[in-house]
Amino acid sequence: MKPRLIVHGGAWDIPDQHVEAHINGVRAAVETVHPLLEQGMSALEAVERAVNILEEDPTFDAGRGAFINARGDIELDAMIMDGRTLDFGCVAALRNLLNPVSVARRIMDARDFRMLVGPGAQEFARAQGFDEVPIEELLTERELKLYEKIKNDESFKPISAFSGQAPSDTVGAVALDRDGNLACATSTGGTPRKHPGRVGDSPIVGSGGYADNESGAASATGYGETIMRVVLCKTACDRIEGQGAMRAAASAIETLETRGKGYGGIILIDPRGGYGFAHNTPRMAFAYADGREVVARIET
Repeated sequence: MKPRLIVHGGAWDIPDQHVEAHINGVRAAVETVHPLLEQGMSALEAVERAVNILEEDPTFDAGRGAFINARGDIELDAMIMDGRTLDFGCVAALRNLLNPVSVARRIMDARDFRMLVGPGAQEFARAQGFDEVPIEELLTERELKLYEKIKNDESFKPISAFSGQAPSDTVGAVALDRDGNLACATSTGGTPRKHPGRVGDSPIVGSGGYADNESGAASATGYGETIMRVVLCKTACDRIEGQGAMRAAASAIETLETRGKGYGGIILIDPRGGYGFAHNTPRMAFAYADGREVVARIET
């Protein structure tokens, strides 16, 4: 198989002054990881590494640059899934770690569980040797200013973060390796001023991400409470066989809007290597490998 890689940097109303940073961020992830796929890296390794790059970029709401919750803390969610085995790892409400998707990857190898949250996830990460960082290393001036603006604003609603009134930048990656295996990964800081302990779609298998060699693989971004209503990524993958990758992505987003009453975006790859992407937010940042060329776009 010809290796494929597509990543997203969130679906929201990306202001003109932030377009270049978003394009550069998603492009860097594909330019770095796709050559490794061509050299034999597995799809599972590729999506973890691509999401790591996006987590470390302060442009996005994942790892460094994540939103602040209502208590003034940063809580991170992530998932990763292997389309060959249908195995997965998920983590939620994780604090003071730069790369939550890598903790999710370690959870995949655990004996007795596949999802950890809060203090239990923190304990596991420490036992696995992950270094905690001070909140100042994750916090950006952009998010601090937003928090100060909305922390006492009773009119602010989380869904507005995806409909064009506030920033949001969940990140994700989907890959196909040369052995024909698919994988996905998604990572987020959640919504602005979220309730402590709130968990959205990103770490939920089938909603924030899904991978199955027999149907396809996808990663989602958007308002999690509505994405979970329609199990967005599983819905999109189930429609690939009859509709093709691009139409399946568009159809799933149509369902998100009409049945879920929500906003978001999705990227996917079908088992033959076809790409799909769609969104109903004002803009979405994404990049993919097209042969030796990397296509990075802010689509409106």
